[in-house]
Amino acid sequence: MENKMEKRYGLATAISMVIGIVIGSGVFIKGGKVLSLTNGNLLQGIAVVGIVGLICIICSLVFATLGSKYEKVNGVVDYAELALGEKFAYYVGWFMTTIYTPAIASMLAFFSAMMFLQLFNIPAIDFSTGQVNFVAIGVGAGFLMIDCGINILSPKLAGKLQVGMTVIKLIPLILMGVVGTIVGLKNGTTLEVLNFGAIAGNQADGAGFFKAIVGFAFAYEGWILATSINAELKDSKKNLPRALIIGSVVTIVIYALYIWAMSSVGDVDKIISTWPFGESLPRIAFANLFGGPIGTIVYVFITISCLGTMNGLIMAESRNLYALSARGMGPKPEFYGKLDEQSNFPVKSAVIGMMLVGFWYAWTVMMWMGGPGLFGSVHGFEWLAWEPDEIGIICLYLMYIPMMIGLMVKAKELGFFKRFVLPALGVICCLFFCYAIWVGYGWKQCVGFLIVFTFVMFIGWLYEFLRKKKTAKVQ
Repeated sequence: MENKMEKRYGLATAISMVIGIVIGSGVFIKGGKVLSLTNGNLLQGIAVVGIVGLICIICSLVFATLGSKYEKVNGVVDYAELALGEKFAYYVGWFMTTIYTPAIASMLAFFSAMMFLQLFNIPAIDFSTGQVNFVAIGVGAGFLMIDCGINILSPKLAGKLQVGMTVIKLIPLILMGVVGTIVGLKNGTTLEVLNFGAIAGNQADGAGFFKAIVGFAFAYEGWILATSINAELKDSKKNLPRALIIGSVVTIVIYALYIWAMSSVGDVDKIISTWPFGESLPRIAFANLFGGPIGTIVYVFITISCLGTMNGLIMAESRNLYALSARGMGPKPEFYGKLDEQSNFPVKSAVIGMMLVGFWYAWTVMMWMGGPGLFGSVHGFEWLAWEPDEIGIICLYLMYIPMMIGLMVKAKELGFFKRFVLPALGVICCLFFCYAIWVGYGWKQCVGFLIVFTFVMFIGWLYEFLRKKKTAKVQ
C-alpha cells in the first residue's frame, strides 16, 4: 500500500495500551471466580495469578524479540508472517479480526454494563434462572456503539482516552492492594483465610484449579493487541518491546497485591458465594475497608476500568481488517486497505470491526449467558455454550506455537537464549494453557468451539480463493 499510517503514538501510549487492555474487568470479575474455583484457598489463588503471569511474561519476551526485528502494519500478524510466511499470517489475522478481538470486546461491553448497574443495585444476570436483564443488554450495546464511534471519528482521542482510563483504573487496584494487605495483616483476616486454605479438603480439585488458570488468562489477556499500533508507534522497534515487558511486569505485581488483599474480607464463605462472576466482591472488600459509600463509589472506577479495556480492544479491532488488506489479502483489499484522507485512519476496516463486535455481543448474551428467558436451555448445551473470551484466548496461544518454532528456525542472528531458550519456554507455556482448558472445560466445549473456528477459517479461505481467482482472470 502506498498510503502509510501516521506515527501518532509514543511509549506512554503503548505501555498504557498494554496495561489498559490487560487490566480491566478481568481482575475484578475473574478474581472472585479464581477464589471460588480454588475453594477460597488464598495461596492457590495467588499461585494461579503467578502461573498465568509467568506465562504472560515469557510470551511477552518472545514477542518483544520479534518486535525488535520487524515493523510493518500489525504486530502479531507481522510476526506470524516473519515466522511462517504470508499464508499463516493471513489466517492469524483473520482469526483475530473475526473471533478473538471482537469476542473479547463484546464480553467487556457486557462486563462494563454489569459493573455500571452495580451502582444502582441492578442485577445484570441471574445464572440460576438463565435470565439476562434487558437493561444490561442495552447498556452494554450502548457502550459498544459509543466507543466504536469515538475510534472511527477520532482515533487520536481514542488514544488519549486509553492513557487517561489506564491511570484511573489503577487507583482502586493499588488502593485495595496496599490498604487491604495492611489491614488484613493487622486485624488477622489474612491469617484466618490462610488457615482455612491449610485445612484438608479446602483445596481445589484438578479440574477446578485448571479451570481457574484458564479463567484468569482472561484477566491477563490483551497484551498482544498492543502490537496492533505497531505502524503508528514512534520508534516501534525499541518502544514496542519496552511496552510489552514493562506493561506485563506492572500488571503481575498489581494483580498479586489485589488478590492477596481480598483476604481482608475475612469470610471465606462470602468470597466463594460471589461465584460465578464475582462482580460483588469488590463492593464487599472496599466496604469492609472504607465503609459502604466507598464500596459503591469504587464501581465508578471499575466501570471506567472496564471501558478502558474495551476501548483498547476496539482500537485493535478497528485496524485488524486493514492489516490484512495492507498485505493485499482478505475481502476487497483495495477497498478496506484505503485510509480516510481526513483522519489518515482505516474507517472502512473500523466499520466492519464494529459489526463483528456486535455479532459476538449477541452470541455472548444469547448463547453463553443463556439469553433473556429465550435461550436459557442453550447455556447447558456444551457444544455451543463455551465462553468465547476464554476459549478464544487459548486458541490464539495455540497459534503462537508455530510462530515461536519459526523464530527458532529462522532467527540465526540471535544468541542461543533468545533464539532457542525463550521460544522453547513459550511453546511449553502455550501447551500448558491448551491442556488446562481441555481438563478444565472438557472436550465437548473445546470441540464445539473448534467446529465454529473451522467454519470461520473456511470463510477466510474462500475469500482468499475468490480473490486469487479474480486476480488471475484480470491478468
